[in-house]
Amino acid sequence: MIQVLGSSWAILLGLLLLMLGNGIQGTLLGIRGAIEGFSTYEMSLVMSAYFLGFFGGSRMTPRLIQRVGHVRVFAALGSFTSAVLILFPTLTDPWAWVFLRVLIGFCFSGIYVTVESWLNNAVENENRGKALSLYLIVQMAGIISAQGLVAVGDPSGFVLFIIPSVLVSIAFAPILLSATPTPSFETTKPMGILEVFQISPLGCVGVFVLGGVFSAMFGMAAVYATEAGYSVGQISLFVAMIYVGGLLLQFPIGWVSDRMDRRILILGVSALGGAAALIGSMTTEIYWVIIGVAFFVGGTANPLYALLLAYVNDYLDGERMAGASGALIFVNGIGAIAGPLVIGWLMAQLGPRGFWLFVAILMLGLAAYAVWRMGRRPMAVPVEETVPYAPITPVASPVATQLAQEYYADTSDEIVSDSATNETSRDHKS
Repeated sequence: MIQVLGSSWAILLGLLLLMLGNGIQGTLLGIRGAIEGFSTYEMSLVMSAYFLGFFGGSRMTPRLIQRVGHVRVFAALGSFTSAVLILFPTLTDPWAWVFLRVLIGFCFSGIYVTVESWLNNAVENENRGKALSLYLIVQMAGIISAQGLVAVGDPSGFVLFIIPSVLVSIAFAPILLSATPTPSFETTKPMGILEVFQISPLGCVGVFVLGGVFSAMFGMAAVYATEAGYSVGQISLFVAMIYVGGLLLQFPIGWVSDRMDRRILILGVSALGGAAALIGSMTTEIYWVIIGVAFFVGGTANPLYALLLAYVNDYLDGERMAGASGALIFVNGIGAIAGPLVIGWLMAQLGPRGFWLFVAILMLGLAAYAVWRMGRRPMAVPVEETVPYAPITPVASPVATQLAQEYYADTSDEIVSDSATNETSRDHKS
């Protein structure tokens, strides 16, 4: 871990500042939208626009980098991001915000692609798992810390919009001054969605569901809390607890996943998250209960994505893992775009409790589907033949997912080699 930190501390510092900026704007817009008089459905369009832009950016940025290079793309997207962040308080129209959020999503996706490329290039194969862990910790720490800045600011003014703009601008300095150019992207032909579904229906459906859940938590949490009548400080703590849960429960769930049938764990984790969300839908008025609900829903939704990715890879050889990731990212992106739109409609019909009801339906639905799939595929991959769990969140770009897939492929080759060695040893003993 120290070795990874020593080789990539500047990249991780820049990432931390970027996550601070992104974490502030996500929560701030949910609060400011209510101040400006935007309806819940209008805010759902605004929040969904981020994921539409993020999805487009994740697909287009690699091509831009191939044409003009990492540094130029990084600098251009950073300039756009810094400028767009300070335009929100001056263009107080929901459709203007939709357009700006598409731009923000596109730019942040491209920035993540570039940063993750440098990180990938800075670590050796044997350190990929540790690099992913550090990457996750920095991501979560940035978003959690951002909520503290929102809590002490005035969401009706301009300062809270200027702060993320400054943070994003500063973030480029440590990255650009320390990072070396990375090799060109190696384009991998993705597997078809139908092919991935046939290999792992549970993994494919689960990734789609998690797209909707995570976009709801990341995009609509502040909108929900504002509709529920919480103060700015309470909203900040509520949003922070989603990511505190995601950070603290990620590694225990990952440890358990390497030691048992992953289908049972997917069932249990999704059922726990769904049950917590169901409680939230019935107790919106009790703030401290909602804080606990946020912790458990965030703590289950975040690890579930990595758990599902590892589960799919249990049925793939190393050569096909990269292709499968492209299809899974596409499925997750569609779910993420649709999530805020559906939850906005539910909240318009049912009030704030529609937020938790949406999450409960998806999580409990995933648990039910896991039970059904266990009946259709009774035999699980033996634990000793599964790939190790790699911590990664649904908001990761294709490069971070590729980093995880390389880690899976490396460990998969080691597992095959160890199995062959053990088999040879047994033959000699016979």
